[in-house]
Amino acid sequence: MIVANTKWEATAMSFEQVSIRTPDGDCRSYVFAPPGSGRHPAVIFYMDGLGIRPTIFDMGQRLADYGYVVLVPDMFYRVGPYEPLDPKEVFASGDVRAALAHLFSSTDNLRAGEDTEAFLAYLDIRDDVAGTKVGTTGYCMGGGMSLTAAGTHPDRIAAAASFHGGNLATDSEMSPHLLAPSMAARVYVAGADQDSSYPPEMADRLDQALSDAGVDHRCEIYPGAMHGWTMADFPIYDQAAAERHWQELAALFADTLT
Repeated sequence: MIVANTKWEATAMSFEQVSIRTPDGDCRSYVFAPPGSGRHPAVIFYMDGLGIRPTIFDMGQRLADYGYVVLVPDMFYRVGPYEPLDPKEVFASGDVRAALAHLFSSTDNLRAGEDTEAFLAYLDIRDDVAGTKVGTTGYCMGGGMSLTAAGTHPDRIAAAASFHGGNLATDSEMSPHLLAPSMAARVYVAGADQDSSYPPEMADRLDQALSDAGVDHRCEIYPGAMHGWTMADFPIYDQAAAERHWQELAALFADTLT
């Protein structure tokens, strides 16, 4: 359910700020759409752990320019309004998890899966969205949310991607790999080869779970990349690996969303 709608325009970027009613409150969200009129497939973009900020807007716009209506929900909406985080300041704090603990504690894969029902309902009422099949992509913590959405809403999610997502196959009851038997989406997972939150044994466990469930998938490790490599405002941003991610994401959605 949409409860508010404001359109913002900035240099080379136009987006709507909307509020989507969920069981836990109103989720601040942002919608990027291709220029002009017409109907386009929809994508849900699950942010990383540093939240909504200019880099996320840039990525939403780029994905929209590929021809998709892109919904970017603020998965930290339960904590209320917060100022955009500066990655340089967060990383300089020396304890990133402590600096973000109040935000991380407000969401998880289970709650994200439940929120996604409201996100899909919102997309259903937009007159610029074509069809009912939706793609998802997620980054860092959003990677697990993207896969969780695919396993929670298999009738709606046709493609799901995770980039430098962590904790994708653990002993937690909320581990995305446990939902593999329910997934109907085509799945693409890209990890970094220098990422303690997604070590080789975890990558193997996820790949095996997807294979055992018969999920159409591809799991890869990007050599030389570090956790968070797609984010242009991170000190470890890797332009070559980031561009590879865009190519893979564009191909995934082009093959699955109509």
